[in-house]
Amino acid sequence: MIAPNRNTLWARVLVDELAEAGVSAVCIAPGSRSTPLTAAFDRHDDIHVFSHLDERSAAYFALGRARRTGDVTPLVCTSGTAAANFHPAVVEASQARVPMLVLTADRPPELRDSGANQTIDQEKLYGDSVRWYKDLPEPEATDRKLRGLRTTAHRALAQATGTPSGPVHLNVPFRKPLEPVPVDGDVPADLPPLAAHGREGGSGDRDGAYVRTTRGVPQLDDRELQQIAELLSAERGLVVAGPADPPGVDPEAVAVLAHGTGFPILADPLSGLRFGGHVRTTPVVGGYDDFLAAEAVADWPDPEVVLRIGASPTSKPLRKYLARTGARQLVVDPAAEWREAEFAASDLVVADPSRLAAHVARLVAGPDSSTWRDWWLAADREHWETVDRADELFEGKVLEDVADLAPDPSTLFVSNSMPVRDLDRFARPSDKNVTALGNRGASGIDGIVSTALGAGSATTDPLTLVLGDLAYYHDMNGLLALGRCEVDATVVLVNNDGGGIFHMLPIEEFDPPFTSQFKTPHGLDFEATGDLYDLDFERVEAREEFREAYAESVASAGTQVIEVRTDAEESHRTREALHEQVVERVADLH
Repeated sequence: MIAPNRNTLWARVLVDELAEAGVSAVCIAPGSRSTPLTAAFDRHDDIHVFSHLDERSAAYFALGRARRTGDVTPLVCTSGTAAANFHPAVVEASQARVPMLVLTADRPPELRDSGANQTIDQEKLYGDSVRWYKDLPEPEATDRKLRGLRTTAHRALAQATGTPSGPVHLNVPFRKPLEPVPVDGDVPADLPPLAAHGREGGSGDRDGAYVRTTRGVPQLDDRELQQIAELLSAERGLVVAGPADPPGVDPEAVAVLAHGTGFPILADPLSGLRFGGHVRTTPVVGGYDDFLAAEAVADWPDPEVVLRIGASPTSKPLRKYLARTGARQLVVDPAAEWREAEFAASDLVVADPSRLAAHVARLVAGPDSSTWRDWWLAADREHWETVDRADELFEGKVLEDVADLAPDPSTLFVSNSMPVRDLDRFARPSDKNVTALGNRGASGIDGIVSTALGAGSATTDPLTLVLGDLAYYHDMNGLLALGRCEVDATVVLVNNDGGGIFHMLPIEEFDPPFTSQFKTPHGLDFEATGDLYDLDFERVEAREEFREAYAESVASAGTQVIEVRTDAEESHRTREALHEQVVERVADLH
């Protein structure tokens, strides 16, 4: 027998085609209506199943894997609110261009809008956050429909990994029976081999995936490349690299462009350019968040041209600096989308950034002197020397020490709010192979634990997660994946009892309502999560104590949570004091 019933056949064909197209892992949240899909994935030898009890955690875990690898890890859930719990991760995947395939099981059409239990409107559930949506037809064991199913599976993956990459939603209705029980007459015995068996039976008239997509990348012609090269053949220019889209840019290509132009690279910590071997010989600047205050660089001439790649930079001072310069700004985006919220850019260049950098590097005429680049490098040195003199433990030092002590190679995932900003300001450019990641698409604090563990599951590199207490609280469910999905991590928990990001805003001066409505102290003791999730929990208070605990953790098996108790207001005052010192020193340079 080919399959006991049409639902089982339908699900097996869909899963078979996904595997042939390169899918090697899936995240499944258990449920009844999705039984055919779950059983099909579970029986496929070439697909690893990550089982999650919480749909939101499952979605962020899949997001993390795709962010780390650039490949799709499909998601499976049952009907109803289970699908709605995928939505936050779908939004993040859309905003951050992370490939994702969502497979939501659904009730058959006649039960929709009928008051049937666990039935909601799943038609276009995620709105315009998905690159493509399709409500699959009801399962039917016919040659044409099964060929259509295989084609749809491939189209879904192609859309998810296209330009721009992002989430795709396939809604998959099933009527009972959902289990692989025999149903007489449900599956004809004379189905063509390819439709019925795929590659399982070793038959069929096509090898590999049923459909293949050949995709090029947008690139400029010779005349346009020459025009870009002429613009970049200036005395004063910058390469600004924001957070990278998966799977990232080619550091060597951008480094070659920096050498050819003589421009420094202002590298966001999530750009893929702040860390890596190219830093040994390339002018990579990381202290701009401190020294680009207007009063520090008031006497500097404006850059003549700025080449921007990646998403909008994390640093607000950098974004504001670029907005107030008179430079011609070229935003490079292969998807032809606008990613510059200050509206100061002058050119949108639709091209693959790595190829553009490599091609233009051969055409540019470098500057006659290195004075401009030397100014930036001197300001950067002043920043790092000032940071080095501050030895007390505060939140910024935690990120500095993590970046300093992270293994080579390793994956570093940082939460939003203050951790990613502190990484930007306090993580010195390094030649270590550190892959720094974060959820900067929608910049939420939901799903941080799950995303990090998903990223860690996709590589053998050691994983470090740095997050605040609110992000930890928000996604404690995600810690269940440590055991269920066999992921180890070093978790650095910066606990300031309520978060510090709002100390950066004017509302800090108004209390009430600042303490009760914005700082939101919770008073929770997270040590109990050690027993709950079978991990080691350690609390530290001094800087050297933290460095020792972190170094020991990354060299050890298992998962350790290192909690660093901090005072949000004191940490913010320390940042302000360091900023004032840097501004004064940089202003004295010229």
